Amino acid sequence: MSLVGRKFPNITVDAISEMGDNLRINVLEEAVKNKKKVLLFWYPKDFTFVCPTELHAFQAALGEFKKRNTMVIGASCDTNEVHFAWLNTAKDNGGIEGVTYPLLADTTRNLSSALGILDVAVDFDEDYEDELLVGSNVTYRATYLVDEDGKIFHESVNDMPLGRNVNEYLRLVDAYTHVQTKGEVCPANWEEGKEAMSADRLSTAAYLSSN
Repeated sequence: MSLVGRKFPNITVDAISEMGDNLRINVLEEAVKNKKKVLLFWYPKDFTFVCPTELHAFQAALGEFKKRNTMVIGASCDTNEVHFAWLNTAKDNGGIEGVTYPLLADTTRNLSSALGILDVAVDFDEDYEDELLVGSNVTYRATYLVDEDGKIFHESVNDMPLGRNVNEYLRLVDAYTHVQTKGEVCPANWEEGKEAMSADRLSTAAYLSSN
């Protein structure tokens, strides 16, 4: 079930800073109390393959997100200790040294379970006539954009081998901010500076006739 349009779950999770400080982060509170948008991206596991490319890509775009009053948070089900070891592993050795945004350590899987993004399959055991959860208990590549009121305005989930396009999330933040500030809607392929529309039939017809 999609969570778009709903409040982000009010769940506090262990986390770590780039300096190795143990933190407790509640994404809903970060958004509401600080009046910021939050981009939360989940990746399957530390010390893997596609994952470090994504963490470095979000780091490279961190300044652009900050310009847009948007906080970036990474997350997996690894422990803070494993996060810290990875943060202290050089980039040319597959590590994420240089990443400066916080990383959630959802070891209890409370938040990832609430979001429904765990890689857990349902199997049927004939002996017990019950459903059993089987799987790797790591998350898919799920991404959430949360607004200043704690509402989820975007969610997406990629399968394990598929890395994300960070620029698309910048575009989505721009589009949502345009909706918030201008009261217009954003058509397909809209980017900052391009024409938007009023939410009515005549505006749509005029837009389609000119594009």
